[in-house]
Amino acid sequence: MELEHPDPVRTGRRRRVLITGAGGQLGRALERAFADDDVLALTHADWDVTGPSPRSASQGEIDVVLHTAAWTDVDGAEDDPQGAAAVNIGGTAHAAALKAPLVTFSTDYVFDGRKRSPYVESDGPNPASAYGRTKLHGEAAAGPNAWVIRTSWLFGSTGHNFFRTMLRLGAERDEVAVVDDQRGCPTFVGNLATAVRGFVDADMPKGLWHVAAEGDCTWADFAEAIFAEAAISCRVRRITTAELGRPAPRPAYSVLRSERVGAPVLPHWRDGLRACLAEMDG
Repeated sequence: MELEHPDPVRTGRRRRVLITGAGGQLGRALERAFADDDVLALTHADWDVTGPSPRSASQGEIDVVLHTAAWTDVDGAEDDPQGAAAVNIGGTAHAAALKAPLVTFSTDYVFDGRKRSPYVESDGPNPASAYGRTKLHGEAAAGPNAWVIRTSWLFGSTGHNFFRTMLRLGAERDEVAVVDDQRGCPTFVGNLATAVRGFVDADMPKGLWHVAAEGDCTWADFAEAIFAEAAISCRVRRITTAELGRPAPRPAYSVLRSERVGAPVLPHWRDGLRACLAEMDG
């Protein structure tokens, strides 16, 4: 028996998808993943989410909102927690005010990193930084009609991220110093965007989900893998977080896994790395 597909295409029109933060690495990946829908991709210039939605966002019915706009400067949030809150909490509330099903993205930084086994959805959050606190409160601001997707260490072929920084520094230097006492799951935005498309298409239950790449590593491990896969001759000098010196505390261990039935399993982070490099070459 053929099951009825939840996609509104069956109603005689294309699904209308609004993306906030469309100029960022995840927003761009989502725009590609939802390319066969009617996508309204809004950059920061189109909608500063610290304010209510523009008229373009309220014209016509919206079937789903993909909310990627966020304050991601972890150290900057320590200096300006109110600014970070305006984006990460207020911005999420403004996205939810569109009254459409919402996908919003949270972070492993809602945990303090003291656990030494993977964090699952039922683990109690305890953010150690202003950034983590704003993201946790942003989860609540999403409301009941939302998929709240916690993910970690995002990287892609565009935007500002560790992967692109290592490619640049590796080409300029013989050696880079990289932290080796933080462990997490580097997650390719292309794989995450595909999983999000699956959530929406299947109309998965709303609520909190952990979605991150398989496997785990330290930042230093990740840097070495980037150089190896990109054939860059650059050494990695492993240092501690204390040696690096940053205003905001980071969780030492923030591996995310899901305990929920039907949760997507993303490819291993090394496979994501290879896919990202192939995307750049393509």
